[in-house]
Amino acid sequence: IGMGIQGHADTQAALKSTARAEFVAAADLYSGRLDRVKEVYGKDIFTTKDYRKILERKDIDAVLVVTSDHWHDHITKAALAAGKHVYCEKPMVHQIQEGLSVIEAWKKSGKTMQVGSQRISSASFKEAKRLFEKGEIGEINYVESNSDRFNSIGAWNYSIPTDASVNTVDWDAFLGDAPPLPFDSKRFFRWRNYKDYGTGVAGDLFVHLITGVHFVTGSLGPNRIFSSGELSYWKDGRDVPDVMVSILDYPKSERHAKFQMVLRVNFANAGSIVNNTRIIGTEGQIEFTSNNLILTKRKLPEAPSYGGYDSYNTFSEAQQREFKAQYDAQYSEISRKVEPVQEIRFEAPASDDSHANHFLDFFDNISKGSVGTIEDPIFGFRAAAPVLACNQSYFTNEIVYWDPVQMKVVAK
Repeated sequence: IGMGIQGHADTQAALKSTARAEFVAAADLYSGRLDRVKEVYGKDIFTTKDYRKILERKDIDAVLVVTSDHWHDHITKAALAAGKHVYCEKPMVHQIQEGLSVIEAWKKSGKTMQVGSQRISSASFKEAKRLFEKGEIGEINYVESNSDRFNSIGAWNYSIPTDASVNTVDWDAFLGDAPPLPFDSKRFFRWRNYKDYGTGVAGDLFVHLITGVHFVTGSLGPNRIFSSGELSYWKDGRDVPDVMVSILDYPKSERHAKFQMVLRVNFANAGSIVNNTRIIGTEGQIEFTSNNLILTKRKLPEAPSYGGYDSYNTFSEAQQREFKAQYDAQYSEISRKVEPVQEIRFEAPASDDSHANHFLDFFDNISKGSVGTIEDPIFGFRAAAPVLACNQSYFTNEIVYWDPVQMKVVAK
């Protein structure tokens, strides 16, 4: 349901993941995409502009919800109520207040549901999780992650077909619960640029970063969120920022120490772009992307150092001798030893495909009659809510306080 860019990518990954999956029907609001489905996947694929016709079919077991963000909750809940298993693209919901109702619908249905932030199904993220749980970086204290771009497609200015009109697009259906407006091809084909339908850089990109960190650390989420940013370069009518930085404070939990996470997206980065995530602790760091990982272990000696750029050199000679005598008596040679920095590299196998892996997890759980996917709706909402709070903070210029256990905004 939804055969845009990600709809095609998800369909291909789903078919690649297992021979058990058969693609039988597609829905989209632009007729040109329905024509393209038949060109790519075969003329026998059933196509429609009305997603409800797919939900009515008894022979369909599962649906992929790959629409604009403001339709995620509506279609997901309708699909679950119709007895379908659901794979819903990230972020799971468009507004924070929609999350708990999706979770409730999922629990009531007993169906399998996967949220589509597929990077956590990569070998490198699984290895990062293993290293973190093993205690390889000591106590976590800081995470930084960025996802910069500098090109028009990366900034969501996707191509618009020449035949885009009310005759080829079901505009009224697209609007749904969004404010009524006359037909606008930019708003339909570039919906990520508008908060009525999308969730901006936070919902498109921060959600991947937060999902990855939650997966690795086992965190339930932050309790304090603040964002700052601006519309710097892509002043094309969009109403969401193209530069955004968010600070998220994570409370201490049974699984990790208290830490702070700083996320950045810059769609106007004309400099060097190196997108990665660093999880930093008291004894090292894990730096990883979707394909590789570097563990750097570095531990301070038990004994403090002295000399160099230090007040020791301002002492009189007599005081320096007395200080050194006291230091030597207090600290052994072993306690002063600096362990060499260790660097351990992990590279995912060439055959590793996180997207296909994510779908295989979905299909395997369907086959087993299990709801225990790697990214179920509770996990998905705990990743989505903080990014939606990032947006809320940006637009209100206020700190957002979040209860990660009860999954609700709290007043302070």
